[in-house]
Amino acid sequence: MKRTSRDIRTANRYEVLRRIIASSPTSRQDLAAATGLSLATVATLVGELLDLGLVTEVGFADSAGGRPRGLVAVDTTGGFLVGVDLAETYVHAELFDPGLNVLARAEEQVPPGESRPERLAARVAAAVGAVIARSGAAGDRVLGVGVSVPGQVDRDSGVAEYAPNWDWHDVPLRDLLAEHIPYPLHLDNPLRAGAVAELWFGAARGHDDAVVVTLGTGVGAGLVLGGAVHRGVSNSAGEWGHTTLVLDGRPCHCGSRGCVETYVGAPGIMRHLADLAPHSPLSHPGDQTATIDALARAVAAGDPVATRVVRETARYLGAAIADLVNVLNPEVVVLGSWVAARLGEPLLRAVREAVAGRALRRPLAATAIVLSPLPTDPVCLGAATFALEGALQDAGAGRARRAAPTRIRTAPPS
Repeated sequence: MKRTSRDIRTANRYEVLRRIIASSPTSRQDLAAATGLSLATVATLVGELLDLGLVTEVGFADSAGGRPRGLVAVDTTGGFLVGVDLAETYVHAELFDPGLNVLARAEEQVPPGESRPERLAARVAAAVGAVIARSGAAGDRVLGVGVSVPGQVDRDSGVAEYAPNWDWHDVPLRDLLAEHIPYPLHLDNPLRAGAVAELWFGAARGHDDAVVVTLGTGVGAGLVLGGAVHRGVSNSAGEWGHTTLVLDGRPCHCGSRGCVETYVGAPGIMRHLADLAPHSPLSHPGDQTATIDALARAVAAGDPVATRVVRETARYLGAAIADLVNVLNPEVVVLGSWVAARLGEPLLRAVREAVAGRALRRPLAATAIVLSPLPTDPVCLGAATFALEGALQDAGAGRARRAAPTRIRTAPPS
């Protein structure tokens, strides 16, 4: 798509704010050097951010001579952002200040088999309402809500075009959410959310080329190429979980067979366990979280069955990551999301070993494979940046887009 001058200006505004968040306090001169923009352009953009109330003047830098440099920093009182991680088994919501510091958290569980869009929209609304109430934030100061949705999402229309694990096709999710949530809504998927979070605050920070692997019920790869998140021509890049790992292998929700996701996602790991030990007490059929938690505890205790399951998972995951290393030649591969967090170092060690046996020597030597270091839910954090980006769209008018302080409906789904 051809970018308009407004698109470019919004992107520049967003990048300047990102640099201020990362380096508060900082000067306009330092921002110009970091972004490659002219000092005059940076000064104009900082002025717009000051008008928005997202940044504030905080004095002057010490100077050995010459004109003192004025410093700006994030104004953490400038409003609130909500990031939502809507997944197959849970809804996490976190409230942030404009500096992306977490102020409150809330969670809704998604019962097994629940996939009706209306019910999931109501659960998202309940989580958003709970996190705002828990923080004591004034509703009229919420700048926006970013929602991460599994599958392929049209950012402009807010339509969940395809979510294979729910069998969703062209679901108008933003419209469904807007029936409950009176704030600006910004939708994308967890691959982009996780990549943004790692790029801003995590293991991809300071790197131009990175892959952020999402390991949950679903599996994918957020791509950072040339220092920016890569979306692809239709915002569909990163569907690595639906590339073929085993010819004519396990059936996948997407309709294909042998996809990466069927071997390294939570259901695939549960199948490894069932194949190896059909009656294992570690297995909790229908409960992914309980099974992965039980495996993690058993691996830590030296249980041989659990150890074999993790190594089998790492064998498949390592083969698939080796392809990413060979094709993309990234500086870092980050293992993120809840399955990676729970299985932790034992999974990481086994994956590194498996990748080393399959990737080409030269690209592998340049690639670090690490666990996500982020202490909060990276998808919530990334989703909050979607809301922040949306709030910047109206900067030219000198104010953030804010909704009327209407009461949010938070009753649980019937």
